[in-house]
Amino acid sequence: MNFDKLFTEYPYIESEALILRKIEHDDINDFFELCSDEALFKYKPGKAKTNKEAVDNMINHYERDFNKKKTIFLGIYLKNENSKLIGLGEIFDFDHKTNVVTFGYTINRHYWGRGFATKYTKMVLDFLINEVEINRVQAFVMPENVSSQKVLEKCGFVKEGIIRQGHFWKDKGIVDLIMYSILKKEYVNT
Repeated sequence: MNFDKLFTEYPYIESEALILRKIEHDDINDFFELCSDEALFKYKPGKAKTNKEAVDNMINHYERDFNKKKTIFLGIYLKNENSKLIGLGEIFDFDHKTNVVTFGYTINRHYWGRGFATKYTKMVLDFLINEVEINRVQAFVMPENVSSQKVLEKCGFVKEGIIRQGHFWKDKGIVDLIMYSILKKEYVNT
């Protein structure tokens, strides 16, 4: 794992359709739209935010977590629509001994069904496996979240099984999660 590659400077990853980069305070309206949508918290920890101040403060926390080398939060921006923020990506739980990292994402529901979750996942995989030299990338999905399971399987992840009542999620309590992973030797950049 090239840990320095992750935290020397905030990642900036670009494709034909998306840009993954640090969320700025100027993005507050799009970010509040994402963070205040109750529907998006059905399959993730936490709950929807009710005011812009709380969401704006999250941006400061994201930078703090990056500087502590704890978590990387990436804004998912549309490249051709005035750089609209349509999602949030997370890279976290870095395990140096086993060269493993966990990732996740949330996409604004007005952009569901257009392939952006798949595009994001492929971009992050390419970055983590080819540039950061991660051996294993993993994700956890609630069993009810069939759409995210399909995204992961489309991107080459292997379903390892259900971790029954094995995780505590804020505002959800103890949950079942399906573990997915992909190894460097299995990864094919498509």
